[in-house]
Amino acid sequence: MDSVDIILNGKKVAVQANSTILNAAKQHGIDLPTLCYHPDQRVKANCRVCVVEVEGVKNLVPSCSTRVSEGMKITTNSPRVRETVRTILELIFADHPQECLTCIRNGNCELRQLAAKYGVRDIKGEKGSNSLPLDFSTSCLVRNPNKCIKCGRCAEVCHHTQEVGILYSHNRGTDICIAPEYGKQLAEVACVLCGQCALVCPVSAIHEKDDTDPVWDALANPQKHVIVQVAPSVRVSIAEEFGLPPGEIATGKLVAVLRKLGFDRVFDTDFSADLTIIEEGHELLQRIQNGKTLPMITSCSPGWIKYVEHYYPELLPHVSTCKSPQQMFGALAKTYYAQTSLLAPEDIFVVSIMPCTAKKFEAQRPEMNASGYQDVDVVLTSRELGRMLRHEGLDFQMLEESEFDSPLGISSGAGAIFGATGGVMEAALRTLSEIETGETLKD
Repeated sequence: MDSVDIILNGKKVAVQANSTILNAAKQHGIDLPTLCYHPDQRVKANCRVCVVEVEGVKNLVPSCSTRVSEGMKITTNSPRVRETVRTILELIFADHPQECLTCIRNGNCELRQLAAKYGVRDIKGEKGSNSLPLDFSTSCLVRNPNKCIKCGRCAEVCHHTQEVGILYSHNRGTDICIAPEYGKQLAEVACVLCGQCALVCPVSAIHEKDDTDPVWDALANPQKHVIVQVAPSVRVSIAEEFGLPPGEIATGKLVAVLRKLGFDRVFDTDFSADLTIIEEGHELLQRIQNGKTLPMITSCSPGWIKYVEHYYPELLPHVSTCKSPQQMFGALAKTYYAQTSLLAPEDIFVVSIMPCTAKKFEAQRPEMNASGYQDVDVVLTSRELGRMLRHEGLDFQMLEESEFDSPLGISSGAGAIFGATGGVMEAALRTLSEIETGETLKD
């Protein structure tokens, strides 16, 4: 691999040729501040908080977009750099609502973390009015343009990662705003509610709708039998919320902590993933045998389904008619589970812990009421669950592991495959093969 020698903060180091100053610094243990930069996106160089000094260059340069060259002398921590970054942060805060203590991203805000790092204590300059209306039009996302710092990360992920393209940068200079076209709300455009904009937003200009209060109310209501289903990915993502290594599977602790919160039963969405696999496998066989529309395409992602509905409606006959595992579980909970547990469907409160904001939208679709009641009452993301656990003061790491309840907590290895790329049809075909051969599903 080609490399070049540079002088970084007075020390000669070798770095990969053609890398940016930002990546070169990171390679040598220097963490430069960023806001508009995201490792999975194109370089934008909008915010300028990553600026550094380069000998021979009059102005400070953005480290995210400037490439290294042989012999380049770079200073990342000079008084000039520190003062410039602090001033930029102060200017951003001057146009930002001073609501840190009540903000939903309190404790997990990139802007506030940088302010603490650079000692921003006093906001200089004239504060903005921050009087733009909030967008509550969807069931799962809230957009607050007053908190937008114009970094462009949401529009970038919407256009170039998801390829939906409903967020745009409007106006120029200090009047820049990022919003749907013509001042429309999210519900008025072809947004698929995937939530990737909320995921990459460094502040809380867009975030998932908080549905924790209805869950608290249900848990406190003795007339309600409150059950929860957990998606496979949550048992990994929740671990990171409490300082465990990324990628660590914390299934047992997650089940235990949900019991501590007061849920009457804790079930596994993998159970209904198995059911989805079987149903989709049978649907595929029927289509083949009866000469119906092929190929059959399928996904458990409601954002993907919404994308097809908006942008490729001609493909809808190819989409499987089966519900997703989340919705199959909700239907079972208020029919089969209600009957076997001698409970009235209206007394069962079903909570889903899911990785995707579009699941909130899916749960409220009018067709999702197999029992005559809404199949899934509330969907929480991993972030919302994390807030509930911190509110309750539960030490996630100290809990003894527990297991899912039966029977809706039992699943096969095929259910786990469901979450992999291409896993839906792969798992369905595997299940059909094992049914035909009489073999038992293996973990």
